[in-house]
Amino acid sequence: MSVVLESVLFVASEPVTPAQLARSLQVSEAEVQAGLAALADHYRSSRRGLQLQQLHGKVQLVTAPAVATYVEAFLNLDATARLSGPALETLAVVAYRQPVTRAQVEAIRGVDCAGVLRSLVQRGLIAEVGRLESAGRPILYGVTELFMQHFGLADLSDLPPLEENEADRLWAATLLAETDGAPETEPDTGATSAARAPAGKSAGHEISEGG
Repeated sequence: MSVVLESVLFVASEPVTPAQLARSLQVSEAEVQAGLAALADHYRSSRRGLQLQQLHGKVQLVTAPAVATYVEAFLNLDATARLSGPALETLAVVAYRQPVTRAQVEAIRGVDCAGVLRSLVQRGLIAEVGRLESAGRPILYGVTELFMQHFGLADLSDLPPLEENEADRLWAATLLAETDGAPETEPDTGATSAARAPAGKSAGHEISEGG
């Protein structure tokens, strides 16, 4: 089953759910889950150029972080362009505390984050995942598949664990900075970063600056 799943995921144009795979392959969802687990274990243990990424109940085959430099060079992507400090710090808060509102992000960072959140949404790194059932029903933010690809994560559980006695704001930003490379000191506007390329695709795309 894992061989069949690998083939299907390789040609899939977007992330798919185990239920979709089960219907397409005419097998049970339990069989699909077992096959996906075996495939993920295979990639982890054999140091392959691909990995299985799982987010929000969907799965996708993507290139591994270890080969990102070669993929970026082949696709002529700018590997030196990095997220700015404010963007990286805000992104870290969303990643570790999702689903999270703008007010909650600002409470942790201590600054207005409206512009940075808007930029991250435009870049496709975070998205609206719901509304908080409280006065005004503020937007809840979470990370996207593009975020997972960019930081080379197969699952949110792959995020480095937060240390209990560390300040969320600084520790989370440091952890993601180690993954993404040293952030630039210039303002958030104008910084871009190359995304990990999904498997089976002949062309990649950059994380473009919106607005």
